[in-house]
Amino acid sequence: MKNQLLFAHLAGIDTELLAVLATDTQTEKGPDAKPQPVLLTSDAAVKAAAASVIASGEYKAGANETLLLHAPAGVKAKRLLLVGLGKQAKATVHSVRSAAGTAVRFTKPRGIRELVFALPEAESLANAASARAAIEGALVGDFDPDTYRSDRKDLSVQSFTVAAPAGADKAAVQAAFAEGVIIGESQNFTRTLVNEPGNILTPTVMGQRASKMASETGLKAEIYSTEKLHELKMGAFWSVSQGSEEPPALIVLRYEPAGVKDGPVLGLVGKGITFDTGGISIKPADNMEKMKYDMAGGAAMLGAMRAIALLKPKVRVIGIVCAAENMPDGKAYKPGDVVTAMSGKTIDIINTDAEGRLVLADGLAYAKQLGATHLIDAATLTGACVVALGMINAGIFSNDDATYEKFNAALATSGEKFWRLPLGEEYAELIKSDIGDIKNTGGRWGGAITAAEFLKVFAEDTPWIHLDIAGMAWVEDSRPYIAKGPSGVAVRSILEWARSYEK
Repeated sequence: MKNQLLFAHLAGIDTELLAVLATDTQTEKGPDAKPQPVLLTSDAAVKAAAASVIASGEYKAGANETLLLHAPAGVKAKRLLLVGLGKQAKATVHSVRSAAGTAVRFTKPRGIRELVFALPEAESLANAASARAAIEGALVGDFDPDTYRSDRKDLSVQSFTVAAPAGADKAAVQAAFAEGVIIGESQNFTRTLVNEPGNILTPTVMGQRASKMASETGLKAEIYSTEKLHELKMGAFWSVSQGSEEPPALIVLRYEPAGVKDGPVLGLVGKGITFDTGGISIKPADNMEKMKYDMAGGAAMLGAMRAIALLKPKVRVIGIVCAAENMPDGKAYKPGDVVTAMSGKTIDIINTDAEGRLVLADGLAYAKQLGATHLIDAATLTGACVVALGMINAGIFSNDDATYEKFNAALATSGEKFWRLPLGEEYAELIKSDIGDIKNTGGRWGGAITAAEFLKVFAEDTPWIHLDIAGMAWVEDSRPYIAKGPSGVAVRSILEWARSYEK
């Protein structure tokens, strides 16, 4: 998709489709209160073109509500698309991101290949932040998961132009727009990886894709396999991979900005289980095909590293992805086994389907060995987190309030939803083992928390965040602004968290 930024009066733009945002300004309450939609533009001709439909009450400007007008009078655009942001008091730049995705997804099945998206003119919606959000939303909205359909038709929008008010701060808007392109493309990079079938995206191929991305963006990349796991004594990581014919991949990416020799070193650690059968503790057949996306945490780290490399914050970052298949071969690890992690901790295996925390245990230890002073991991780790938070918020855990607060502050920019869940000694008691140091599951209750407590053992005293994205990594049903399939969740938030440490 060709992306452009334009500073112009809307009525004079000659395009196939012009999208303009609207909000509902209604403040009255009660059963008789009616929506009062208003267009967020100062262009008199555009307002006049939509005046009759606005007055009719047919259009209410609800969140992502659309209305298409053909041959609008007094406007050069062939079509005028109204996209709602919902209640004016609740409209944010995140609403703009969704609206841009909605506009793109509206045009795709209609054969419209050119779209101009007008930034909202409202005091609460800054031009620069809206420009970044708009292009992010457009890129995310243009993605479809039907990669391997033999009759696949390219319905992509070929040209997406953000139209900023003529009087906007051009330098600020241009910089924000450029950032948005990088971030949106990085989120789609993650989504492309997550969308791949397990027979295509093996651990080895995931390493190759990471290496290619690193060479394109200037990251240093090291891709290791079985021999390195044995050298590092990564017994937890190896135990998961030993039942598969596919060798594991230990992916290490380094971002080292010029002139930065001290300060924090951020360790980004991702679970990269390219297919998860559950191992000997095999999963039910229903929905097992979705376990191709059990590497979404690792893919999120790769997407975040891509964005970091291109945006160049002044902070050192190490990205580690532990990629493997979890298969029930005769060589597979078993319930009752005891394995020794890189840190020297012994792990009593209760359930081989609790494999993600095993690979992350060694990934966290290795990140610390490489010099990481702050840690963040991401994983589709537990169904228990989905039970607790549904598919609305992802879970977040931390052993350090200051580190958590930095991440929480980053959400104001990323627009993603995470909810902090507790840790504590009473939960840690549930994973103590009679035969070894810890068990890899703590039973049914509080499963997301005991999984986080397991990882906390390997983070030790290093400031650490754990993101459980199990409920958010896959969009179960298409929404107006995003297709059903991989979401790319956490890329934007991890990026903003990393940038908060910039010198």
